[in-house]
Parts: sequence; structure tokens; C-alpha cells
Amino acid sequence: MLKNWQAEILRQKKQQGKQRNLGVSEQLIRKNPGLIVKTTRKTITMSLTLRTTLGCTEAIIADDGNLNLFYRVAGIINEDLRLKFLKKEDEFDTISWSFKFKGHTLTLQYDIYNGITVLPTKAQGADVKDNKAVVELAAVLEGKLIDRELLRNIA
Repeated sequence: MLKNWQAEILRQKKQQGKQRNLGVSEQLIRKNPGLIVKTTRKTITMSLTLRTTLGCTEAIIADDGNLNLFYRVAGIINEDLRLKFLKKEDEFDTISWSFKFKGHTLTLQYDIYNGITVLPTKAQGADVKDNKAVVELAAVLEGKLIDRELLRNIA
């Protein structure tokens, strides 16, 4: 006979099995029946960090990002979201490209020391709506980057 605590643990494990979240590849398969997904042992996770140390909300896409990832994010902004870059500044250790997102001027920035970030162009004078736009765009970029990473693994 099982003790009360053992029965409770078994009940919780069964409940967790019913409530478990589908993995991203399982979600893709459910959305696209017949899709063959090449599975890998590498787990695809992405969690964008929001930072407010500059006086505005800054979405950190990758704190150790490389130029390849910067151009992937720029491609998502340009091609998927159909936004145009208004101003491009390329320097030795920093690239800053400005664009409008839902009426707010934001900047996609690559810095060899700080990685890849999105922030309001007027970092010091950013208002609440600009900061909310950064958070909204960060959520969109996170989903698009995960989708593109998964599509690379499709057989």
C-alpha cells in the first residue's frame, strides 16, 4: 500500500504529464500535419532580456552575438516585418540601424562588447510608449528567431 505522500507524488506526476507544454517542434507538427522535423539533441531556447540601465527599455537579443545574428535580425525586421531602415551607421566596433516600428523610432544595435540590442533611438528621452514598442518588438523577434532556427532543422 502506498503512503499518502507517495500517492500524492504519483498524482502530481500524472497531472504534470497532462499539462506539459508542447515543444516547439511538436507545435510545428500540429500546425503542419505531415511535416517532417529533423530532431537534434540541441534544445532551441531563446529568452530575450530587457534592461533599463540606460534610462529606457533595451531588449538584449544576444549579449555575445555575432554579425551573422545581427544580419539575421535585420533581415527579420526588413523582410518579415516589412520595415525599412531609415539611417545606418557602421563604425569599427558598433553598427546602429534606425527604423520605425508602429510609429516609434527604434534602433537595432550591434556592439562587439555589448552584443545585439534593440532600444529607442532617443534612449535618454524615451517615453513609456517607446519602451512598450521595444518590448513588443522583442517578443516578435524572439518568436521569429526561434521559427527560423527550427526551419533550419527540417529535413
